[in-house]
Amino acid sequence: MTNGIHHVTAISGPARRNLDFYRGVLGLRLVKKTVNFDDPGTYHLYFGDAAGSPGTILTFFPWEHVAPGRLGVGETQETTFRIPEAAVGYWTQRFVEKSVPHDAPVRRFGETVLGFRDPDGMRLALVGVPGIEAEAAWSAGDIPAEHAVRGFHGVSLLVKEAAPTAAILTDVLGFAAAGSEGAYHRFRSGTALGGVVDLRVAGDFLRGRPGGGSVHHVAFRAADDAAEMEIVRRLAEHHGIRTTEQKDRNYFRSVYFREPGGVLFEIATDIPGFAVDEPAASLGDALKLPGFLEPRRAELERVLPDLS
Repeated sequence: MTNGIHHVTAISGPARRNLDFYRGVLGLRLVKKTVNFDDPGTYHLYFGDAAGSPGTILTFFPWEHVAPGRLGVGETQETTFRIPEAAVGYWTQRFVEKSVPHDAPVRRFGETVLGFRDPDGMRLALVGVPGIEAEAAWSAGDIPAEHAVRGFHGVSLLVKEAAPTAAILTDVLGFAAAGSEGAYHRFRSGTALGGVVDLRVAGDFLRGRPGGGSVHHVAFRAADDAAEMEIVRRLAEHHGIRTTEQKDRNYFRSVYFREPGGVLFEIATDIPGFAVDEPAASLGDALKLPGFLEPRRAELERVLPDLS
């Protein structure tokens, strides 16, 4: 089984502000500019590495006038990216220069964690990982390649109790328990990119309220349709959890379910990938629409904000 996080999808405010932060400040590549298939007057922006590899992809539904979300139980508390350990100082200085709200670095599970917020208050962190300097990195902007982000480290989920969610991670999604530290329980998969899920136990804390800065769902990887259907089977037979029917998202095929702690999980196939409808060299340049929305292109281009 190919394990780990495929992508994380969040809600943001204005699309231009979102693009300027993730491409301009964090240095990620815009790998796909499409629309929310269920709300096509809204963009769906995908950021990642050069190829939009699974385990690097942070996506957004940007709504111009969205109300801010409220963090609570049943929600992703923090989304984390991997950087070389030696790059923590560079990023601390960059956040100061770019007026990015951030915390002092802390140690968690033996790693240096630099927490920060995006313009919508989304909680993010850069995690210094030793020995990854030689990994490929997208660096088309002003960030030197040696300091650039190397995909996801993982996510931390805020849950009432750890055990029910842990059962899904270990029995269905291929993660293994990797220790505890304070209120955090760590689970690791066999992949470097997006291979960490931390469960932060919060007890009877408030439920989350979705909005700007909230994570909508966390997607986990399945190599192909057969691997995805095996996960669907295990969820049903071992845990009594039913998923949605499979939905074709053009770049992957997905099923969705709410895990016992309340977080919306997706299973997304690695195939066909983001180069299915435009060359890898020009990913993210043009507005791409699914076939059923192509007849509405002129209308949608009029209502979507200009991101050129």
